Amino acid sequence: MANPEGAPVPEEQRLGPVLRRHDQVQAGTTDQRLLDSEGPSEWVHTDPWRVMRIQSEFVEGFGALAELGPAVSVFGSARTPRDSAEYDAAVRIGAALVKAGFSVITGGGPGAMEAVNKGASEAGGTSVGLGIELPFEQGMNDYVNLGVDFRYFFVRKTCFVKYARGFVVLPGGLGTLDELFEALTLVQTRKVTRFPIVLFGTDYWSGLVAWLRETLVAQGKASPRDLELFHISDDVDEAIALVTKEVGI
Repeated sequence: MANPEGAPVPEEQRLGPVLRRHDQVQAGTTDQRLLDSEGPSEWVHTDPWRVMRIQSEFVEGFGALAELGPAVSVFGSARTPRDSAEYDAAVRIGAALVKAGFSVITGGGPGAMEAVNKGASEAGGTSVGLGIELPFEQGMNDYVNLGVDFRYFFVRKTCFVKYARGFVVLPGGLGTLDELFEALTLVQTRKVTRFPIVLFGTDYWSGLVAWLRETLVAQGKASPRDLELFHISDDVDEAIALVTKEVGI
């Protein structure tokens, strides 16, 4: 094998911490590929370059939220209608969290997220939106006064957890369920210090809770104590009390 200039390619090559031998040896050097403006541009789509993008997202997210103070993350459906009782409850939850001394973090989108941000913003609090790049653009809702957009779900999820002292989970779809079960898993496995998780809406969540109890726990796939990892409520004041009682400021 030879490089583009015809020089032989060594049998062993070290590129920083990476060792390449035999058919894994690359022609040229890292500096050469960096400085070669005539070369292909596929490198911007490679995994090593993605690592840099991921790192930059963590840096931007951490930097934006580092001085946020006590906060609660609120999850819920982007499809919640503005004229629904769920939307009204979400507005009241956002306002009540601010009055309790907390900033509010949502996914920054429409529906329930918009409602929570609206309540927080109109109550004079910090209303955070952590957006995500999607094929169907939603955009940041107008009630966010501190927003960060992410490319990667897992970076966004880290920020949801890292800067929250509790979760309120409103009726929602697959994304909301994903966020709920990730939070439950982190608390169950003690990857995070235990903090309260409140499911808002008994009618909406009762079927899921029954399945957890009657199938998951009944078949030994989870412990009965895992059902104590969350609370369920229909009352805004009670939900706020439950999510803030263990994380007083």
